[in-house]
Amino acid sequence: MSLKLRIAAQFSRDAKLAYGISLMEAGEDPARGFSVLSSLASQGVTEAQFRVGRAYLDGMGVPPSLEEGARWTQMAAESGHVQAQFVLATLYTIGLPEGFEAQKKVSIAANAQPRPRVPDFRQGGVWARKAATAGYPDAQALLGYILTNGPEDLADQQEAFDWYEKAAQGGSSQGHLGLGMAYLYRAQDDETRQRATEELKKATRGGLSTAFYLLGVIFEQGVGQPRDPSAAAHYYRQAAEKGMPAAQTKYGLALLEGRGVTRDMQRAETWLRRAALNGETQAAALLGDIYARGGELPPNYIEAAKWYRLAADQGHGPAARALGLLYLTGAGVHRDPNEAARWFRVSAERGDRTADSDLGNLALSGTGSEEEKRALKARFERAAQDGDLVGAFNLGVCLAEGVGTVRDERTAAVWMKRAADGVVNAQYWLGRMMVEGRGFETNIAEGCAWLEKAAAAGMTDAQMLLAQMLVTGRAVGGKDHARAMAMYQTAAERGQVDAMFALGAMYGGGHDVPEDRVEAQVWFRRAAERGNGLAQLMLGRYLVRGLAGVRDEDEGRRWLQRASAQNIDEAKAELAKLGGHEPAARVG
Repeated sequence: MSLKLRIAAQFSRDAKLAYGISLMEAGEDPARGFSVLSSLASQGVTEAQFRVGRAYLDGMGVPPSLEEGARWTQMAAESGHVQAQFVLATLYTIGLPEGFEAQKKVSIAANAQPRPRVPDFRQGGVWARKAATAGYPDAQALLGYILTNGPEDLADQQEAFDWYEKAAQGGSSQGHLGLGMAYLYRAQDDETRQRATEELKKATRGGLSTAFYLLGVIFEQGVGQPRDPSAAAHYYRQAAEKGMPAAQTKYGLALLEGRGVTRDMQRAETWLRRAALNGETQAAALLGDIYARGGELPPNYIEAAKWYRLAADQGHGPAARALGLLYLTGAGVHRDPNEAARWFRVSAERGDRTADSDLGNLALSGTGSEEEKRALKARFERAAQDGDLVGAFNLGVCLAEGVGTVRDERTAAVWMKRAADGVVNAQYWLGRMMVEGRGFETNIAEGCAWLEKAAAAGMTDAQMLLAQMLVTGRAVGGKDHARAMAMYQTAAERGQVDAMFALGAMYGGGHDVPEDRVEAQVWFRRAAERGNGLAQLMLGRYLVRGLAGVRDEDEGRRWLQRASAQNIDEAKAELAKLGGHEPAARVG
């Protein structure tokens, strides 16, 4: 700050204005600068009013206040200050506090709750038009936006396009962005789409995240030019780094799948986490998938449940179903079929037909009141009569098990057969009903054929039933323990807890496959950790007796206690034999 300017400020209003502005812009003494400018603003100096308004809006030299910032900005705007008119137009368009009055000085208590902001496109349009007509490029772009996105009686796409053109010609990045979006909106040919791309590229010079994001979409989808995953990833990254949640999701997904960029699970997780914490539902669902499936990162069902819940609470159907499955199996959450049913209903209401099948299966567990069961059956019946195969399957389940209606296995068989051509769950049920002689004459050959079809499609319940029949010799061709073991393995790797226990039992000996107690203990542990009581019993036995080569009586006792808490009588007997409560020494 020059001595000359300080001295001049004592005598000249213009010099005093320059002095206050320099104090604010240099950051030398913003509080003193605000004091100088506030004094001039009170005297009606337009530039000072504008500067005081910006100080309140930015919290520079004074505590921030949206209302006071808008009030002083409007004073300057009414005096013809073009930049103030643009700022005021922006404030009205974004939204000022409900009940805001420009002529009224506000006094807000320190603990007062902020009032909701109410966008006012009409007032925004009035002030934007004043600044736009005066030739202010960013105001011209803002007026184009208001004419594009405002109320129907205010909208005028052609006038908006004209203002975007003027703004772009004036060098406004927002003008280039609006013009690019307008070209995309009206594009009928690749030439126009390419013009849109060029305008959006110009908009990126101003660092606009929306421009980067839209270019990512253009190159990902091949709008007006061939698809280019590398270019799409590049633009998504640029927008992501500028804090745009939708771009963070897109870039995280590109890293997750290796689309246009080297696959990197760790960086994908980081970007998706940022997006999810910023409210991106799809990112939260993807994080749930990452933690549930594991892979390069170890499975973490507690984290999976957290992210699935975040997405499900925001209406993401598949995430709601995934959360229901976690409650059904007890992975990462306490096992609770009623909670599982609740999330399956949420998913089904959002159009997830797989969740409808899950609801049909859950109906067997007795979940819900009789009134709820009747309503569920009626819903399935309406869908079935409309030709919906999932509805036909679920109606068949209700009739087969007497859920919300009188048990009628013959009619159930009719609906199940109708659904079997398109619903894997129905193939399993049809096969099971045939081998059990429910609604049909017992037919092992045809029943196994349907079970094979469902098993080949990945239906773990079908794999389990076939494996059991192969163990006992009820399947076509008699016993086949090696094939049964392969089926248990497939189901276990897909998360079927009972299959994990069965695989442990197969490895444990007594079957026509090589015994491997170390591997048996591995599978017993996996099933035990997911709440299977018999697996907890077996893991306890293995550890107490050292059956897999390592004895750990203390841990074994804990697993036996957990099995006992599930009323496994053999676990209670094992604990009684152990007696005492002191941990045993660990031996090799």
